[in-house]
Amino acid sequence: MTSPNSRHAYVIGLGLIGASIALALNEHGWTVTGSDSDLAIIESAIERAVISGTELSPEVDLVVVATPAGVVARLANETLAKLSRADVIVTDVAGVKGSIVAQVVDERFLGGHPMAGSELRGLSGANAELFQGSTWVLTPTDRTSPTTYSTLHGVLREIGANVVAISADDHDRLVAIASHVPHLLAGSLMNEASQVAEQDAVLLQLAAGGFRDMTRIAAGDPGIWPDILFENRDAVVQSLENLEGRLKTLREALLDDGRDVILENLLSAASARRQLPGRALSTEDLSYLRVKVSDEPGVLARVTRSASDLLVNIYDIEIAHGIEGTGGTLLLAVDAQQSQMFSDALSALGFQVAHEQ
Repeated sequence: MTSPNSRHAYVIGLGLIGASIALALNEHGWTVTGSDSDLAIIESAIERAVISGTELSPEVDLVVVATPAGVVARLANETLAKLSRADVIVTDVAGVKGSIVAQVVDERFLGGHPMAGSELRGLSGANAELFQGSTWVLTPTDRTSPTTYSTLHGVLREIGANVVAISADDHDRLVAIASHVPHLLAGSLMNEASQVAEQDAVLLQLAAGGFRDMTRIAAGDPGIWPDILFENRDAVVQSLENLEGRLKTLREALLDDGRDVILENLLSAASARRQLPGRALSTEDLSYLRVKVSDEPGVLARVTRSASDLLVNIYDIEIAHGIEGTGGTLLLAVDAQQSQMFSDALSALGFQVAHEQ
């Protein structure tokens, strides 16, 4: 990739996420151009200095496809076909990954999904700070080179995101629970309340913090969701069925005076909620691991997926190349409290690991 003072990104799709990425990159010295299917949005993006133009330069360093999921694969493949540069990186931000990763087989593509959003919509809601502290999922495959991963990881860390790596299939299974089903539930709860309020308008005046917190995401852009939900239909349906079982248990407990069942459910939920990750780390809380890696497909994916399996966040990653054909060394910054556990796991996978002093 070119020097930090001359980096060029191209963003396809200038909605909330795409425009926010453009603004975040702008703040870090990137030259950002882009496109959108709506000419009025392009004009507005240029007027607001979200992008500086619409040119896709042959020397572009990073392309971000920020469109509805159903067209990501086509646009990514079309863009890759136009670019001859071997070290360009093309990524996306779609909320479903399996079908996209399967259709874009170019080694210059690395699928991604920022777990960030807002009840605001479109270009007008764009915010350069949107990704500060958010989780950004990358889905490396056996084709992904350590350089591609470490470079994109560095860019995402630069704009404030915490990066995790999992397989595309695991991503889709897990976000069905963490993102897709919650959006459906928020919408269902809001619709139910709205219907009741037609007869009892005072209901909406009674909507306190809990209700507002649970339904906030229902105010987001509904247009992006059909593609995501149908692309991830199997995982979403399975999660809904599991949740229906839990709700049935609660309903039956209420009918049968099952106080212990209700209390146990609430206690376990409260405990699990308190254990959600959220601790911010300072530099003093980080440890550095040097991991020797061979020059073969899939090595980077094995390392990053191991971290995700153990809930270890890699806060920074660098790749030091060895002599051509001999592999190299990954320098990983991780939570000091987790470094030994992660080191042991990597050693068990056959990697040679050293702790940086």
